[in-house]
Amino acid sequence: MAASISQLDLPVFPAITFFDHAGVLSFSVPASASSLAGFRQWALSDDFPERGKITFVAGGLIIDMSPESLEEHSDIKSEICRVLLNLVRQQNLGRLHIDGVLITNETAGVSNEPDVFYLSKASLKSGRVKLTPAVGRPQSSKEIVGSVDWVLEIVSPSSIQKDKVLLREAYYRAGIDEYWIVDGLGQEIEFQVLTRGEKEFVPAALRDGWQRSSTFRRQFRFERENEEDGSWRYTLHMHEE
Repeated sequence: MAASISQLDLPVFPAITFFDHAGVLSFSVPASASSLAGFRQWALSDDFPERGKITFVAGGLIIDMSPESLEEHSDIKSEICRVLLNLVRQQNLGRLHIDGVLITNETAGVSNEPDVFYLSKASLKSGRVKLTPAVGRPQSSKEIVGSVDWVLEIVSPSSIQKDKVLLREAYYRAGIDEYWIVDGLGQEIEFQVLTRGEKEFVPAALRDGWQRSSTFRRQFRFERENEEDGSWRYTLHMHEE
């Protein structure tokens, strides 16, 4: 029987220490974080940094402390969540989580905090996923272990390789049904609905700019246009099949 995180006796001395611009200690990465089990233990502890994104994937850590862009990241996430949160709530489908929640799949060797992910009631009921209770607070959870139904990642300049290659491969191995990638860095916005193929994620069926989501049983189209002040206005269009 495999040991739980709390049962593991892992070293806690720092392997790498980060300082801010004033030379003040920001955070330390323990040597134990070089393994998936050690990373999970650290990620669920009070020593884990509150800002930035730290991902365990492909056998190693990716540490990204870059702030999110309002126009190319936060605004995109807000619009997609506006539409999907309403859909999930109205249809009573499950739970949509935004940032700050760790998802882990031991088979795929991946553990990270996606931009957004969706967890259906059926997945919770079937045991496809399990919630890890916080230490001393069993009513509170900071991690979901298993295979969530759907994940969204929004590409930043520092996350292109991670989102488009490493996580795309890892999420497939993790048994995730659907992966959305949005890249607003270029002249044209790139919106991909990826579904499970025989060996990898493949683009969803496309018709007149609409992409079908088998997870939400809807078709989607994502667009942006310039506002009068020069900012972007994003719109996630949705219609029933």
